[in-house]
Amino acid sequence: MSELISPSFAPLCQAPDPEIRSPKIVFPAGAVDCHAHICGPENVFPYANERIYTPPDATLAQYNSLLTMLGLERAVLVQPSVYGTDNRALLAALKSNPKKFRGVAVMDSEPKNISDTQLEQLHAVGVRGLRCNIVDVADKSAGLPIQELTTLAQRIAPLGWHLELLMHVNEYPKLDQTFKDFPVDLVFGHFGYCHAKHGISDKGFQGLLNLMKDQKAWVKMTGPYRICDGNLPYTEMRSFNDAVIAANPKRLIWGTDWPHVMVKKQMPHDADLCELLGSWVFDESLRKSILVDNPCILYDFPAMNL
Repeated sequence: MSELISPSFAPLCQAPDPEIRSPKIVFPAGAVDCHAHICGPENVFPYANERIYTPPDATLAQYNSLLTMLGLERAVLVQPSVYGTDNRALLAALKSNPKKFRGVAVMDSEPKNISDTQLEQLHAVGVRGLRCNIVDVADKSAGLPIQELTTLAQRIAPLGWHLELLMHVNEYPKLDQTFKDFPVDLVFGHFGYCHAKHGISDKGFQGLLNLMKDQKAWVKMTGPYRICDGNLPYTEMRSFNDAVIAANPKRLIWGTDWPHVMVKKQMPHDADLCELLGSWVFDESLRKSILVDNPCILYDFPAMNL
C-alpha cells in the first residue's frame, strides 16, 4: 500500500499561501485541526526515495504558527506518504507537545512485521490510528486488500485505535457490505475522496453514509479542493457536506489538510477554509461537536482546563 514512483518523477508541490491572515470565525475552546502533515525539514527528516510528490518543507514551527493564526488549540498530525513508514518527523512533533498533538502513523503493510512493542511505543507518544493509502498503490488491479486490512485492524484493536483509509469510495459500490463487520472504527479522508462529478447518489458514497449511520465510520471534512473542479467556495461540494451531516453529525471531524500537498489548482488560504466551514456548518453547537467533542472521542485527547 505504498507509492512506488522514482523521485525524479516526483514533482515539487506548491507551497501554502504565506499571507498572515486570521479567519473571522472564532473557533470554540479546544478546537482540533484533525488533518495536517509535517514535512521536513528535509535535511533532518529526508523524504523517501520512492514517492509521488516532493513537498516544500512544512515544519512543525510553521504549523504551530498556523494554528495560532487560525485560533486552533490542538491538532492531529497524519503521516504523509512522502515518508512511507519512516515516522520520525511525526513522532518528533508528537513528543514536542503531548497534550496538544495526536498522531496517525503508517506502518509496514504486513501485520506480521509489526511487533506489540512497536505499537505500545507509538501509543505512548500519542499515536491513535494507522493510515492506509488505497489510492496511490502500485497495482490497482489487485483491488481492495480487505484481508490485509482486517488483520492489521485486529492487531490495533486492543489499543482502541482506528484505521484511516485514503481511498476513492466511489470505486467500491459495496463499501458498506465490505466493512460491515470490520474490527475497528474506520476514518475516511476528504469526504470519502469521491469526486463531486459522481454525486451523492453514488453507491460507494451511499455505502459510506450507511457505515456512518451504523457507527462504523468517521468522515474527515477535509480537502474539498481535491474532489471538485472549481475553486473557493467549492460549491460542488456543498451537497456532500450536507449529506454527511445528515447521516451522523457525531461521526464528523474537520481539518485544514495543511500544507495542501499536490494541489494543482488555486492554492486555498487556510483562513478561507475556516470561513468555509463556518458557512457550511453555521450552527455553533454542531461546529463544537465537529471541532471539539468528536475529535476528543476519536483521538483520546487529554482533558483541558477550559
